[in-house]
Amino acid sequence: MTRSLQAVAYRRPSVLESAVGGQRLGLETSRGATPSGAADHPRFFSGFLTSPQIAAAGLLAVADVAAARYYQPQLRASLDPVVTGNGDRLRFESFSGCGGVYARLDVLTGGLDGGEVGRGTTNVDVNNPLREALSRIGADDPLHLRVGPEEMAVTTLDGPVVEKKVPLPDRWLRGFAEAQVVAADFDLRAELPAAEAVRFLRSLPRSGGRGSSAGPRWVVPAGRVLRPTTRPVPGAVCLPGPERLIALQRVLRHATALRVYGPAVTAGGAATAGAWEAVLPGMRLTLTLSPDASRGFSGEGGVLDALATGEHRAAPADRDGGGSGSGSGSGEDAESTEAADDTDLVSMLLAWEPRIDVADLAASSGLPAERVRAALVRLGTSGRVGYDTAEAAYFHRELPYDAERVERHNPRLRSARALVAAGAVRLDGTLGTVTAEDGHAHRVRDDAGVLSCSCLWWAKYRGGRGPCKHALAVRMVRRGAVARPADQVERSGPPTGADLNTARIDGDMR
Repeated sequence: MTRSLQAVAYRRPSVLESAVGGQRLGLETSRGATPSGAADHPRFFSGFLTSPQIAAAGLLAVADVAAARYYQPQLRASLDPVVTGNGDRLRFESFSGCGGVYARLDVLTGGLDGGEVGRGTTNVDVNNPLREALSRIGADDPLHLRVGPEEMAVTTLDGPVVEKKVPLPDRWLRGFAEAQVVAADFDLRAELPAAEAVRFLRSLPRSGGRGSSAGPRWVVPAGRVLRPTTRPVPGAVCLPGPERLIALQRVLRHATALRVYGPAVTAGGAATAGAWEAVLPGMRLTLTLSPDASRGFSGEGGVLDALATGEHRAAPADRDGGGSGSGSGSGEDAESTEAADDTDLVSMLLAWEPRIDVADLAASSGLPAERVRAALVRLGTSGRVGYDTAEAAYFHRELPYDAERVERHNPRLRSARALVAAGAVRLDGTLGTVTAEDGHAHRVRDDAGVLSCSCLWWAKYRGGRGPCKHALAVRMVRRGAVARPADQVERSGPPTGADLNTARIDGDMR
């Protein structure tokens, strides 16, 4: 597994201290992104929290997820949360060390009192002494919040006094970014009142061991309650690894409702991701769970398809017809260039908006709405936008990591591109043939846009873990990449090299 060390430096530790008229919570920031460019220790807010105890509990819940590994709890993570100022709200995000749980606390306008909210994204220090202090905040304690250094601290301190170095696996980076794109397919499925939310969450198991041997749980809305069901049915919501919702216990007594989001499911369908949102006074705490407690978000199918081909482009008729598939025209490079140009254009128009309006971006960029949406998917997979299920909209933020590795190091995507480049793909109507490096021919069938493959990956997961590299390669060719005629494929031989070796990701063979 490829990984790097991330160095995060702060001017001083974050601290909760007593002050005249209440307490002061100072959250220290690291180097981050702002509208004027990269900045050391940006300052996003200085004002009061309207519900101090609830905000403290929500921040602790986000910190809990950042420090957790739900699949292998004996191994701890040590990643600080990410804070974003969106002009009218503060968002605190984290991602579990196992890559399967995403958490976000949105402190909305109603949760903030006084002080202008800045714009930008960076890490925020949440240390153990601060956690202990936050847990002791009372309901009536006035609390002043500062996100970023004191104005005097910038001139009186010379260099960082707190520095952390944490490993960042590629899989973790991909999952953090791709969880946003996965959530874009969610719709509101149920809303529980406070009393029922408490009853339901307290009935869930608190531990789940190493994995999910008992299989995923399913619940189905019945009025204003959730009923368990043994299998997926239309309208049901998947609850894989219910012990991973434990962070919601931090805010449970303050919640006014519990909202549940998920994709549409069909009878007999595979496990899916889902989002669970505690509605709080002036705030929202959302936990998004991966489809299986034993694996993270990295490599989900819709994300790979979007990265590989760009969902906004309609395939020309001559690419979908019969023949050898010896494509002509612009080819993969032209399509990739257009997608990259769209992404660059859309990214330049973003300004840390709390809610990205696709229609406004389309008007500003001159691009069709579908190409704007495709660009947002690509920005999501590189960590440059998040997705708010409550508002069904992307929001702008820039993860303070080397998020370009998300696409660059995706093993299946690299392998698929190498197959296309080597001319290993041959099309014949709805059938695609991909010749592997060992000479074995894999058959990829297209059934109304849904691809299936004869390889072992497809036989094992049936599309539940996303497309295999052969299906990705066929989709690329159908949408513009150049595939060589059959006789050229046979003469040149199948592709070779490290990019086509099987990669082990999330404990499974890709």
